[in-house]
Amino acid sequence: MKRIPILDAVDQVGKKVKLAGWVNSYRNHGGIVFVDLRDASGIIQVVFPSALPEAKALRTEWVIEAQGEIKLRLEKMVNPKLETGKIEFLAQELKILSPSLTLPFSLEGEGYEINEETRLRYRYLDLRRSRLRRNLIMRQKVGNFIRQFLAQQSFIEVETPILTKSTPEGARDFLVPSRIYPGKFYALPQSPQQYKQLLMVAGLEKYFQVARCFRDEDTRADRQAEFTQLDLEMSFVEEDDVLALTERMMIALVEKVFPEKHCLQKPFPRISYQEAMEKYGTDRPDLRIHPDDNQELAFAFVVDFPMFEKTESREGWAAVHHPFTRPQTESIEEMKKHPEKAMAYQYDLVLNGQEIGGGSLRSYRREVLEAVFEVLGHSQAEIKEQFGHLLTAFQYGVPPHGGIALGLDRLLAVFLGEKSIREVIAFPKTGDSRGLMMDTPSAVSLAQLKELNLKTEKRKKSHGKGKQN
Repeated sequence: MKRIPILDAVDQVGKKVKLAGWVNSYRNHGGIVFVDLRDASGIIQVVFPSALPEAKALRTEWVIEAQGEIKLRLEKMVNPKLETGKIEFLAQELKILSPSLTLPFSLEGEGYEINEETRLRYRYLDLRRSRLRRNLIMRQKVGNFIRQFLAQQSFIEVETPILTKSTPEGARDFLVPSRIYPGKFYALPQSPQQYKQLLMVAGLEKYFQVARCFRDEDTRADRQAEFTQLDLEMSFVEEDDVLALTERMMIALVEKVFPEKHCLQKPFPRISYQEAMEKYGTDRPDLRIHPDDNQELAFAFVVDFPMFEKTESREGWAAVHHPFTRPQTESIEEMKKHPEKAMAYQYDLVLNGQEIGGGSLRSYRREVLEAVFEVLGHSQAEIKEQFGHLLTAFQYGVPPHGGIALGLDRLLAVFLGEKSIREVIAFPKTGDSRGLMMDTPSAVSLAQLKELNLKTEKRKKSHGKGKQN
């Protein structure tokens, strides 16, 4: 007999079936054992008669398989809280597939009160929690919706390389040593930024990707070393085209996947960076009327950012967004002479006081891009070494283009009312980038290092605390 999902048992009244899953709870009533059996589809009450004495040994989280008959419950015994609440499973055979040790924490409730390090160390157990399962299901629904929406808008989904070139884009790269080319390294992408611009040079015109991104940042309370973003780029567009598409997509997403929520303002407000800082004291203002109401979604675009900002040392300039952002001025000399006055075609999407996306129109003229790199303090030799591939491509006809990237982890956390993005990621790392379940990062053997032509140096451990965002 083939095992069926528990939820399918609703349509099998009077029939013999096989069910399997985890013991969610058990009760022994005078030799008759009652078990709430759980699988991915739902929970059902199983009755083990006294003729199956081995059922008395069952404990929570044991994995079992049983054959028996589906019966209707007595009307007074119906459980309206369960989808299977009108039926029960009268077991006739029992097979214990896998016993379980006592869990290190309870799976009842939401789990917020449990030490997070313990939860992450036993993440495969924590994921049995209904809240986290719901979060992963909603993540899938959001991903499916985005793909369908953009496909209908004639976007092409393209995967870009994970092993790429290390270039200065704002954060530290994760480096991957090459065994075949000693002394040389790949870098994991901070974003698909340069590849998506090259796809515009290639003439795709509309690209998107649900992309994995990697940044070797200092300790942050609610950041991840690896994260997922929706990345999209379009050719022959102005700023309004990108913002309008993003707005339509977000409104449609809420209506389709989160219909219980509502957008406070449609169209989304557009606030200049200067106004946001002067009026709200932040570039990610929370525009909710009732901040405690989880059903309110206050989207807004923040636009017209400065092109450059002083570096931490105050001796040079850094890009506010990234160096590929198009300045609003047409005068290269004016931008180089007065970088403090230069404005950028940069925009952020803000939701309930969280920055969930950012993008810009891109520089598509080689001389403009080179001038930006000069303002950032790069020599001609450095520009050629680090960005020569892009500058070469820009000699072969480049359409004006722009795009945006939305942080899916942050977006989902806001939609689902979670305070941390770790609650919407299957196997997250801690705020200081440790993978407790698999003990990462970890040491490798001397033989592996030798094969990569690498040596490690011992140094004192640092436990500096990162800034919380």
